Amino acid sequence: MTVPDFVGYRAVRRGVRALLAPRPEEHLAPVPACPEWTVTDLLGHLVAIAGRVLERHGGSPAELPGTAGVPELLDHWDALGEQLDPRLEEAGGREGDVMVMDAYTHELDLCAALGVAPPEEHAAWARSIEVLVSGLSGSIEKRGLPPLHLRTTDGAEWTAGPGRPSASVTAPRHELYRALAGRRSPAQLTTLEWSGEPERWLPAFTWGPFSPPELPGV
Repeated sequence: MTVPDFVGYRAVRRGVRALLAPRPEEHLAPVPACPEWTVTDLLGHLVAIAGRVLERHGGSPAELPGTAGVPELLDHWDALGEQLDPRLEEAGGREGDVMVMDAYTHELDLCAALGVAPPEEHAAWARSIEVLVSGLSGSIEKRGLPPLHLRTTDGAEWTAGPGRPSASVTAPRHELYRALAGRRSPAQLTTLEWSGEPERWLPAFTWGPFSPPELPGV
């Protein structure tokens, strides 16, 4: 079930805090899904995005020192969220979709980096995967490829691209999400359950900020 953006975004903030607050020894650990970032860098990105979105909605985020560590970043993110959540709620619609998708995707990146199993249920999952399916749909259409039926093993399904699908791909919900978010290599993508030859659609998995890594992702 899709929940409002502000609910999903709040759930991400709580999830990231639960991951990072008890693991101070991991704050400088690398994040394999974002090779140029440490855990602290990734959190700084999330805080910066929140500040920019808050400004776009008329807020004035406080300055944060560039030397801020994880505890300060977590507190600052929550302070931004207290201003941003009601604005997203008032805006209605899908104002925060991309921000929620980005934040949830990075929460999963942190889980992978820290060796923690991803949450089985998450308030941000449904809205986030809708954004990813929309991006893949545009990429399929742009490349003139036939539509693709996407399915999770627990029964959720979508059509990527306009028209009647000529093939399908099925995977557990976490695997499908990571595939759509550029966290699975071409070799990993081909191991999903395809009803046709996957190679035809692999180029479409590169779109917007996402591109499958050369080496297997996590």
